[in-house]
Amino acid sequence: MITGADLIERAAELRRQGAAFALATVVRSRRPASARPGDRALILADGALVGWVGGSCAQDSIRREALRALAEGRPRLVRLSPEAGPSDDEEGVVRYPMTCHSGGTLEIYVEPFTPPPRLVVLGDSPVARALAALGPPLGFAVTASADPTAPLPADLSGDTWVVIAAMGDRDELATEAALRRGAHYVALVASRVRATAVVALLRERGLGEAALARLKAPAGLDIGAMTGAEVALSILAEIVQRRRAAPPAPAAEIAAPPATARDPVCGMEVEIATARWTSEHTGQTLYFCAPGCKRQFDRDPAAYLPSASGG
Repeated sequence: MITGADLIERAAELRRQGAAFALATVVRSRRPASARPGDRALILADGALVGWVGGSCAQDSIRREALRALAEGRPRLVRLSPEAGPSDDEEGVVRYPMTCHSGGTLEIYVEPFTPPPRLVVLGDSPVARALAALGPPLGFAVTASADPTAPLPADLSGDTWVVIAAMGDRDELATEAALRRGAHYVALVASRVRATAVVALLRERGLGEAALARLKAPAGLDIGAMTGAEVALSILAEIVQRRRAAPPAPAAEIAAPPATARDPVCGMEVEIATARWTSEHTGQTLYFCAPGCKRQFDRDPAAYLPSASGG
C-alpha cells in the first residue's frame, strides 16, 4: 500500500516531469466515514486515482471533481455528507450527498497541478532580455533564443505564449512560423507602422484571417511604455489578462470529466458510462448510485420523476 510519504514523492516527480495531476487531501471527517484527516490521493490526468480518500462514493466524486479542477485550473473543497444537498450554494465548495451505507461526512480539498504556462521568447533585444527575466517570477517557464528563426518547441498547444522580440528583418519569418505551427497567441514587438507592414506581408504569403487573428501586433497593452523593461511588462500584463479572462484549453492529455446523470432518489451524480443500476421509464433511462435507490424508484416512479434530470 502506498504511504503518505510515497504519495508526496510521486507528486514531486510528476511536477518535475511537467505532468498534470490533482492532489486530494481529507481535511475533515466525521464517523463512520472510512477516511481520516490527512489521507491523500493523487488523481492523474487520465483519471487514475492513487491513494486513499474514502470508499467508492468518495472516490468517484473526487475523481470527477479532480478532472474538473484540472480543466478549470481552480481548486475546490468537496463536501460529502448525508445532509448536503447537491444544490446547496457556497463559494469554493462542491457538495455531494453521501449515500453510501457507511454514512459519515468527508471534506476533501482538491488542488490541481498543471504544467506552468510557457513563454517562448525569440530575439536578442532589451525587450527579449526583460521578458526572460520577468517571466519566471510570474510563474512562466521561459524558453528563449537569440535567433528569431531558431526551431520552435515541438508543442505550441495549450498554455504557450510566443513573443517575437528581435526587432529586425527576420521578424516576419519567425512570426509566420509560429502562426503556421498553431500557436494560439503570437505577439510581435514592433511599431504600428512596422506591424501593419508585417501583417500585409503575411497575407501575401497565404496566411488566412483566422491565423492572423492569433497575432497581436504591436505586442502588449498600451501603458505608454518607453523602455525595454516597460514594454516587456506591458506584454506580460496582456498575457496575464488573457489567461485570467479566458484560460487556454487544457492540454489534450487531461481526460474530460465523465458524463453524469443525477440519481433521482438521492441526488448523487452517477457516471453514465459505468452505471450498474438503471431503469427505463417512459422512454427515459434513469441512473442510480446503488441498488437501494433503484428499488425505491421502481416501487414508486412518480414520487421521483420531477427531480430526475441529466448531469
